[in-house]
Amino acid sequence: MARKIFIAATGKDSGKTTTSLSLLHLASKKYGKGRVGFMKPFGPKPAEYRGVIVDKDAALTAEIFGLEQDPSLLSPVVVDRATTRAFLDGNFTSAALHEKIRSALDELERQYDYIVIEGSGHGGVGSIFDLSNAEVARITGAPVMIVTGGGIGNVVDSAALNIALFRQAGVEVKLVLTNKVDPAKREQSLHYLTLAFARIGVPVRVGFDYAPLLANPTLNRVAKVLGEPLRATPQEAQRIILHQQLGAASSQRVIDLLEDSTLLMVNSSRDELLVTTSSLYHLPEYKRKIAGLLIAGLNPISKITQQIIDDSGVPYLRTMITNSETFTILSNDVSKTTAEDREKIELIYSMAERQLDFAAIEALVV
Repeated sequence: MARKIFIAATGKDSGKTTTSLSLLHLASKKYGKGRVGFMKPFGPKPAEYRGVIVDKDAALTAEIFGLEQDPSLLSPVVVDRATTRAFLDGNFTSAALHEKIRSALDELERQYDYIVIEGSGHGGVGSIFDLSNAEVARITGAPVMIVTGGGIGNVVDSAALNIALFRQAGVEVKLVLTNKVDPAKREQSLHYLTLAFARIGVPVRVGFDYAPLLANPTLNRVAKVLGEPLRATPQEAQRIILHQQLGAASSQRVIDLLEDSTLLMVNSSRDELLVTTSSLYHLPEYKRKIAGLLIAGLNPISKITQQIIDDSGVPYLRTMITNSETFTILSNDVSKTTAEDREKIELIYSMAERQLDFAAIEALVV
């Protein structure tokens, strides 16, 4: 019988997927490569992976950890709006969905020694199908760990709401793991959270420190969000953007304001700034600062400027919308880790090895 853990969350952007990837990485170091499996029993975000419709988080994990043998086992129930209507129209039952999850998990338990089971969103997601996180955890029989964001009051409030739902389903929450913690307040946060959760009757541990790098997009992500081709090497495409800067001032002022790993947004009519930036990209100091150029606007780039940009090797994207529009689009985007983001994934692994006590989590949860 495989050891299992169910990763629930209090809501979006609490670090659930990062935690799942970290546990898979740490478990692989203990149990051996190829002995650790993954499952997203209920998937509300369909994506095609190797010709099979699965949840996009299952596709991400399968790609990263090489779990491609049978994607349908990793994501047995995937839904969209049409599925919801079909269910309410009586075309299939929740019992049938429960059985799909049980059957897939039985097969995974025959193949692996350790299985990370990832829930969907907050505890109530999937309730319309009688497949809330609490119900799915009950079906799988896996012990539950809830991950939350940082803070104290908000962590306790949101966790208490979700814990109540799991208890209503007869499922015990074994551990709360709080992420996105201020490193300077790590011990203080743990002290007060321990006092608070003692009243609820659930142990608590501090997980990941707040890491802005994980929330920042890569050049590849920017290209996908804007739907434009990226001119960059594979390594450059994975570079994490730490700053976004509008090239609205004079060329000298813009260059003076550059910070490490900046995506510089430049209007296509700013030939002097495009030429200056491209020329500086040859210098190591500025190669560190310039992650890439986002050239926006309807005006065509002059032939000589385009040649200088191409010859410089500076990564760039070209879009016909305005700088202000692109800035708004990117500012509203919440960057998620993709299988191509090797720099982010290696950062997650490194953080997991330093900040997560896998043995302690196993002792409490599995």
